[in-house]
Amino acid sequence: MDLKFNNSRKYISITVPSKTQTMSPHIKSIDDIVVLGINLSRFSKITQFFICVAGVFVFYLIYGYLQELIFSVEGFKPFGWYLTLVQFAFYSIFGLIELQLVQDKRRRIPGKTYMIIAFLTVGTMGLSNTSLGYLNYPTQVIFKCCKLIPVMLGGVIIQGKRYNVADVSAAVCMSLGLIWFTLADSTIAPNFNLTGVILISLALCADAVIGNVQEKAMKLHNASNSEMVLYSYSIGFVYILLGLTCTSGLGPAVTFCSKNLMRTYGYAFLFSLTGYFGISFVLALIKNFGALLAVTVTTGRKAMTIVLSFIFFAKPFTFQYIWSGLLVVLGIFLNVYSKNMDKIKLPSIYDLINKTVEVKKSRTLAQTV
Repeated sequence: MDLKFNNSRKYISITVPSKTQTMSPHIKSIDDIVVLGINLSRFSKITQFFICVAGVFVFYLIYGYLQELIFSVEGFKPFGWYLTLVQFAFYSIFGLIELQLVQDKRRRIPGKTYMIIAFLTVGTMGLSNTSLGYLNYPTQVIFKCCKLIPVMLGGVIIQGKRYNVADVSAAVCMSLGLIWFTLADSTIAPNFNLTGVILISLALCADAVIGNVQEKAMKLHNASNSEMVLYSYSIGFVYILLGLTCTSGLGPAVTFCSKNLMRTYGYAFLFSLTGYFGISFVLALIKNFGALLAVTVTTGRKAMTIVLSFIFFAKPFTFQYIWSGLLVVLGIFLNVYSKNMDKIKLPSIYDLINKTVEVKKSRTLAQTV
């Protein structure tokens, strides 16, 4: 933009850059969808969708498989917190590398906020990993699907919120599904322990809180995902390191893993890498197609994870797993429907009756003719 003066008359000329001219990377970032360094904006919408879905399924299915594979190593189950320490170290490195690739490297969120986020992150991932020492992997996944329950309880107790019938029905379905799934697990699983249920429940509560804290901090300070990952996981790494050192849990874990380098650190690296890549595709899916479709895709991924867990890892099975899992899925659908009633139009009973009558009339007419 040029401001020129001519005989006390001033005018403004605006020059629009041509397509060949380079635009600011900050302007580009508004419209571009970049995942793992690949710009998806040059593809059609349908192609972008299938790429994101493929990324979510591929990376998170591998992530779940590797997580269960690590805990299948004989003698590793007591070291869930050490696995979290290694995972946090890798996430910090990945976040640092990604942050170096962007132009704005400043830390925008205050350190005190990151200390809170890091504590919640440690609770979410550390307790979740540790619970696998006591629970079957499908049970852990079912619990992680039910984040709505602690969110609703916290909203009622802390903020005095009121929820509609769909939300309450969703919570009831999830609760019944969880109880039924857990009872089935306790009956047939040889390694079931109530400690695992307590750990994954606490992880679920931390997970329900951390999303709100992260969203508020990122919107308030306009921070990037790479900044959030780097600082929250690096501070969390320090928390876990101090905790393991004080409880003398670091030495035995290091000794055990040093004897099984490939099956511990090798798996942990791939486990962390696939988890980091998976969240990139989830964020792209949310940004480009909305939270409703993203929730649908990730729910399908979790269901597939449970199926693959029974296929690849020998474990007891009962049909109660199926019925209780369907209850949880119904609860998830009701929760999604409650938040998107304007987008999802379910037919009323009156509409269903009319449609049935019309179908019968058309069949009768066809038989008459």
